[in-house]
Amino acid sequence: MGVIKRQSILGSLFLYIGVLVGFITSSVLLPKILNQEQIGLLNTLLSYSALFAQIGTLGFVSVTVRMFSYFRDKENHHHGYFFITVMVILAGFLFSLFLFYIVKPLIISRNIENAPLFVEYINYLIPLIFFGIVFMIIDIYNTVLFQAVRGIFVKEFVQRIFILLFLILYYYQIYNFKSFVWLYIVANALPAILLCIWLAIDGEFTLKPQLSFISPDLRKNMIGMSLFGILYGIAGIAAIQTDKIMMSSIISLKVTGIYATFFVFAALIRVPSRAMLKIASAIIAEAWKRNDLKEINKVYRATAINQYIIGLLVFIGLWANIHNIFRILPPSCEAGKYVIFFFGLAYTFYMAGGANNTIIASSKHYKYLSWFIIAYFLLIVITNMIFIPLWGISGAAIASAISLSIFILMRIVFV
Repeated sequence: MGVIKRQSILGSLFLYIGVLVGFITSSVLLPKILNQEQIGLLNTLLSYSALFAQIGTLGFVSVTVRMFSYFRDKENHHHGYFFITVMVILAGFLFSLFLFYIVKPLIISRNIENAPLFVEYINYLIPLIFFGIVFMIIDIYNTVLFQAVRGIFVKEFVQRIFILLFLILYYYQIYNFKSFVWLYIVANALPAILLCIWLAIDGEFTLKPQLSFISPDLRKNMIGMSLFGILYGIAGIAAIQTDKIMMSSIISLKVTGIYATFFVFAALIRVPSRAMLKIASAIIAEAWKRNDLKEINKVYRATAINQYIIGLLVFIGLWANIHNIFRILPPSCEAGKYVIFFFGLAYTFYMAGGANNTIIASSKHYKYLSWFIIAYFLLIVITNMIFIPLWGISGAAIASAISLSIFILMRIVFV
């Protein structure tokens, strides 16, 4: 718990500074500098790239969380685990790139009418996909080395500082919008690059293979976990990004931009959990290896209670100040008011769940989580198909809130 407390404090500090920078960028400057269609473009690019990048990890994030403790040996460079990591990154990117070109015509046909700007920039997904894969896999590698704060620092702070800088330069017409999009991609690539440099400085960037260390049983478990990770990861990221993807194709990029602007406010509720759960994941995995149920129970209770109290206070503060929020946003954003309310309720419930997802994912019952996430994804698709045509932006928020709440309840009951 001492590691969790120390890194949670430091991680939360970077998170909140990053949130402040991100808030200024996404909620104050972006709506004033870019039009809603351009904002929608950036969010749609991130949504699609996140989906393909998750596929490209080949489930290796789940493998690292659960299995790295069996490789842990700093003197022997963790038995060549980093070599395996690099091979997975290369194979995953090639696979996701192949898949992208297969489905690209379908994506274009679904967006050419309501989101033509996205179709124009669709090839910009390729670098976003590659660096998304690198970041997710290298970030979790840092996490299991008990350096979770690094990923938080570069993703939540450094990246947002550069996006703010590039946005200000665009405002002063130093370059055109197309150049800004390229620089936006550079800002999203920086976290992956910086984490790799950090590992090299630590002497962890070692490409010497030690495949003989992997026994048949260990290999079997890694493959099984990888298959689970692929299924869980794809369904999970699809569930998270589906609302934005469906909104851009069903309505327009402009509406997606408004939705994304208000989503930033609601996401503030989850901020305290991101550092805590990321650090807790490594602690829980080690506890499962020792079968230390008392330690797991202690972490679960601590995360659930603390997260719920903080999340509830943030939600009350946001909704009580909704009139002040509209003072800093353009009048065109008024349609997204209830995105904050419905997501706020769902995220408060999410906070009350504590580390239940991590506990299940790193236990012997991890396969059940794949069924939960598939159910969650199906709920997202079905409810969005029902509510988006009925109520537009608010309908998407209601659909996502209902689906997320049911998903969280399933995890709480199971734990």
